[in-house]
Amino acid sequence: MTERKLEKATFAGGCFWCMVQPFEEFPGIVKVVSGYTGGHKENPTYEEVCSETTGHAEAVQITFDPEIFPYDKLLQIYWQQIDPTDSGGQFFDRGSSYRTAIYYHTEEQRLLAEASKKALEDSGLFNKPIVTEIVPATKFYPAEEYHQDYHKKNPYRYKLYRQGSGRDAFLKEHWQPKKNEQELRKTLTPIQYAVTQNNGTEPPFQNEYWNHKADGIYVDIVSGEPLFSSLDKFDSGCGWPSFTKPLRHSNVTEHIDTSHGMVRTEVRSSKGDSHLGHVFEDGPRDKGGLRYCINSAALRFIPKEDLEKEGYGEYTYLFDTGSSSNQ
Repeated sequence: MTERKLEKATFAGGCFWCMVQPFEEFPGIVKVVSGYTGGHKENPTYEEVCSETTGHAEAVQITFDPEIFPYDKLLQIYWQQIDPTDSGGQFFDRGSSYRTAIYYHTEEQRLLAEASKKALEDSGLFNKPIVTEIVPATKFYPAEEYHQDYHKKNPYRYKLYRQGSGRDAFLKEHWQPKKNEQELRKTLTPIQYAVTQNNGTEPPFQNEYWNHKADGIYVDIVSGEPLFSSLDKFDSGCGWPSFTKPLRHSNVTEHIDTSHGMVRTEVRSSKGDSHLGHVFEDGPRDKGGLRYCINSAALRFIPKEDLEKEGYGEYTYLFDTGSSSNQ
């Protein structure tokens, strides 16, 4: 078996708590470490970096397999986590330790980073200059253990921090696709529109994917963002497609739903803001106990053999070992 050739990518995007989850669940990502880089003091502490005396920036260092998830896709994710026009920090975190920067490890990374920055400048998405630096990578110092995977250790505080800092509102305004109701009515079928835009529910056992067993992934019918894998699909007997987990937890959002005289947890797509269905706690215990009960009308299926040509090539590795769906 050929040993994978792993690479590193280093990005500064303000508070490093908020820069881990966007990367960690993608295929080919081996680990994401929070830390400090770009300064002059060896082994700085969090307090020293925050004092703005060490020259360091809070950053994340990603170990990844470029054969599965190439560097240019990491760059796309990076830009969509930050305000690249802010030279004084990020959101309510001010100071040079919260600056944005791409620290390249190779000449190829430098060229790709500069090309992506120019593409962003030319896109017209921002009416101010893009100030994010592209500089050579220097010594990276992992942060204290309590900072690692902060979003997992303190999920409630993490969520409040993202919302309170203004980051989530900024990203939604600048990076979430704007809905065009007239266009959606043209491109979606009546049931697809009713489900995704009006929180509708299709009939059980009379929908496209409830008994679907092919290998591949299911994406949002509106935005195309990857949502679920056939490897996590199971027959729950409910008459709708059921999954034990999303492909990436950050691609779905959960909301309290009190309609129809019940209290349920609604599931929506993050970027498309499509209503998908609900999540319940009666799923397989050995798979975490959750059942994501999803409307077929909210999904488009991409067979494993079409993943590359459809632009989802990073997910082909899921099916390379001969695995099949859990039916």
